[in-house]
Amino acid sequence: MDLILKYFPHLTPTQISQFEALYGLYSDWNQKINVISRKDIENLYEHHVLPSLGIAQVIHFQKGTSILDVGTGGGFPGIPLAILFPEVNFTLIDSVGKKIKVASEISKAIALENTVFKQIRLEEEKGQYDFIVSRAVMTMNELVKQGSKNILKRQINALPNGIICLKGGEISNEIRNYKNIAEIFPLSNYFKEEYFKTKKIIYMPVFK
Repeated sequence: MDLILKYFPHLTPTQISQFEALYGLYSDWNQKINVISRKDIENLYEHHVLPSLGIAQVIHFQKGTSILDVGTGGGFPGIPLAILFPEVNFTLIDSVGKKIKVASEISKAIALENTVFKQIRLEEEKGQYDFIVSRAVMTMNELVKQGSKNILKRQINALPNGIICLKGGEISNEIRNYKNIAEIFPLSNYFKEEYFKTKKIIYMPVFK
């Protein structure tokens, strides 16, 4: 939790208590339904919560923005972002029902009021949103192909509507079709821990 406050020192008391509660909740749920590697639960804040919040270093979502979190798993990046942006609406989807159950129950436990959960695949999702966020669940090609239909035309944020994806390792092959329009933001620019040396955010505007 100190790691979150190091980079986000201006959290409200409510946000601090919500972030603090995540460790116990994920630890308990992970005993029943494995949504995070059991070896990795000790690193919840560094390996899961803080990378999710890396998106907030790239864009500050405006009030009323709508976000679709694709392949959310146990709730990343959607739940940490929903805590940070209480006036932004988040829809978290995953094709695996037990993962959606965990994310939904954790959201309820910390009294998040700006989250909706669906067991559904991206290709089946009909809703429209300002941004899609995702944590390396599919290639950029697949995200653009399946998700472009879900991006709204309206613009209320500093960045044009599109797809924001957390990735690790080598990504040049993934974005070769979009090298003139995709932007890469190394998380090491924002977070100094060793874990973030190879982690990146890819932002891809979707024009209509």
